[in-house]
Amino acid sequence: RKSSGSRNASIAVPAGTAILAFLDPLLLRWSITIIAICLLALLVSGWRYHGEASAPLTSGVGLIAGLFSGAAQLGGPPVVAYWLGGKSDFTRVRANVVLYFSISSVFSAISYYFGGLFVPAVFALTVVILPSYAIGLYGGSKLFGLAEERTFRIACYILIAAAAIIGMPLLDGVVR
Repeated sequence: RKSSGSRNASIAVPAGTAILAFLDPLLLRWSITIIAICLLALLVSGWRYHGEASAPLTSGVGLIAGLFSGAAQLGGPPVVAYWLGGKSDFTRVRANVVLYFSISSVFSAISYYFGGLFVPAVFALTVVILPSYAIGLYGGSKLFGLAEERTFRIACYILIAAAAIIGMPLLDGVVR
């Protein structure tokens, strides 16, 4: 069942890349920001999905995450919301998140390359940001065992909120 979500995310990344290439960027950014904020509000509210993971639900989350990854590299919020909203322990959630981001990054890079979006300016930005990204992943994995589940959840909420806020077009004059 879990593989159906990953498979659908992989399939949807090229569709998200097409959305990135053809949809109005302002509309796309506002849409993703609003969806990320809604998912965060749902998580912070304490609501949890108490049912069993099903193939259709996992597939749907995978499709949404793939679209978001291809369109704006924001596939994390739906995936994290799904896993944090369920019954899985946080060790499993962390492992799933790391695996998801690893696979998603590879599919996104391939999709961007073949979609003609991996232009020299994007490549240069990637080279500059990649070391910080790698250090963050490495540091997070080393610090993970030190955090309680509540701390882990709060850190995830903060990261989702930061991604939503930083992505808001309203703040371009301040953040960019």
